[in-house]
Amino acid sequence: MAEAPDAGSSQRSGERADERLRMVEAQLVAREIHDERVLGAMRRIPRHRFVPEGHRALAYEDRPLPIGHSQTISQPFVVAFMTERLALAGSERVLEVGTGSGYQTAVLAELAREVWSIEIVPELASGARELLRALGYANVRVRAGDGYQGWPEAAPFDAILVAAAPDHVPRPLLDQLAPGGRMILPVGEDQQNLLLVRRTPEGFVQEEVLPVRFVPMTGIAEQHGR
Repeated sequence: MAEAPDAGSSQRSGERADERLRMVEAQLVAREIHDERVLGAMRRIPRHRFVPEGHRALAYEDRPLPIGHSQTISQPFVVAFMTERLALAGSERVLEVGTGSGYQTAVLAELAREVWSIEIVPELASGARELLRALGYANVRVRAGDGYQGWPEAAPFDAILVAAAPDHVPRPLLDQLAPGGRMILPVGEDQQNLLLVRRTPEGFVQEEVLPVRFVPMTGIAEQHGR
């Protein structure tokens, strides 16, 4: 089982810890998030560090917040819900599409062996990479690029999490999911649902698990039907 990275751990400990504890109890445990590893990661990670200074007073409320470039950091419940559904045990290689400010990336990094994260906005990719490094996450790789194509040279992945909504499930991401792997992603335009996709010996099995609202996936994903 993967352990939380040691380097930079002091920066993920005491500051605003009481707010994180209240966030986890009121927003996650009360809404039936049960995975103790997920809950523990979200108790540790300083979400306010991933939010622009003008919004940091709201960092532990259960709401998305703007992070610039028409992007948002997802609300804590959605981060926890998506992560829990991946059922990470600690040995996985995980692909994340849509790094944003890096908060979801940090949660995954606490729970998996390796995280490979792609962000289409270069400024966000650069900022997330620097912050994650400062916080000691040595098991994360971040690059700027179009996440629709995934990260083929690093595939296959045991789990894939997509944090922006295409209107269909990208075929390249299905191809990069390892046998037995799971992918969770929002799909849709005006009406979106989280889909949990499992790769089984018989093929891909999809399950709608939660109505959501994410920013749309841009780039190749905008070419409908690919």
